[in-house]
Amino acid sequence: MARQSNRSKAKPPSPDEPAAEVEETTAGSDTTEPAAETPAETAEVAEVAEVDAAEAEDDDAEDADDETGVDPADQRALWDELRIDPIEIAVPGGTGYTLRAYRMSNELTPTDTSDREDDDLFAARAREDEEDDDADLFTEEELAEQAEAAGKADRKDGDEDADEADAGAEAELEEDQDEEEEEEEPDAEEVPVFLTHRGKLLLFRSAEGLVSFIRSGAPNDFAQVDTWATLVDRLEPVNVAPLDEDSYELDLVVENLRGGHDSWDPPLIIEAGEVARDLSYALRLPAVLDMLSPGNSLDDLDEALRGVVDGGIGGFMARRRLRKIGAQTASLGWRSIIGKISAAVDWRD
Repeated sequence: MARQSNRSKAKPPSPDEPAAEVEETTAGSDTTEPAAETPAETAEVAEVAEVDAAEAEDDDAEDADDETGVDPADQRALWDELRIDPIEIAVPGGTGYTLRAYRMSNELTPTDTSDREDDDLFAARAREDEEDDDADLFTEEELAEQAEAAGKADRKDGDEDADEADAGAEAELEEDQDEEEEEEEPDAEEVPVFLTHRGKLLLFRSAEGLVSFIRSGAPNDFAQVDTWATLVDRLEPVNVAPLDEDSYELDLVVENLRGGHDSWDPPLIIEAGEVARDLSYALRLPAVLDMLSPGNSLDDLDEALRGVVDGGIGGFMARRRLRKIGAQTASLGWRSIIGKISAAVDWRD
């Protein structure tokens, strides 16, 4: 008990006390009280337990990644070989997977849009009214009288102008032949093709749904791509892992533009413009293609945002150009574009 009392009353050694006495006192206390080693042992055991727990958590995380996570980079070998990309598009109706490739225009047949109603109903009505007006200009009797009068005049002057008529016909024939030679077929260019059918973009909410459709043999425009057969044989759901640059959030564009110039997200809007141009070509949406064509305000917006991303002096000037583009005009234009694209979506699962 005396040792315990002394230990409990021990104070830090003063500078006047010899160092030997301090060491002796410390040694004595260590030898007489083995329980002092218990905290160190406890700490060591706790440290080992923490390391084991951390390793177990890491193993569990790795197992979870193996079960649910897919690294898109690991799946690129197949897609690079096929020259096809899986893409993910978010529209107001949801987010879905589809396919995109780029091929020469002379290798593809455009999607059939014969079932689609005219984009501009007012223009369609105007064309119908114009045709009706042309049909009502003359009655059948008047047309017959004009034809008979023209025939008599031709017979009367036929003998006199026969030679001139023949010469004129030959000249016109030569001109037509020259024009046909000049009008050569347009040069083939690389164009986008999507997983579409009869003017509709096919979207799938799950990778399994996309793979199931591809294997089903259902009709679609993408089947004309040269590597389609290989894709059907080898594609698995785990392969459907779009890269970040192949994921497009069209559903966020309008809201972002409404926030004003200071909140605009250049990468978001630029990427949306890229996929919108591709879709407008593949789905044959001339109204969308025209809105994004050079000279229009949305194309000016795209160029200015690209300048901001590039930075430097050009970025400073681009920011000044952005200020001249109205947020309301931009948001309304993009709202129209996304509405037309959404109307051309066909959810298949």
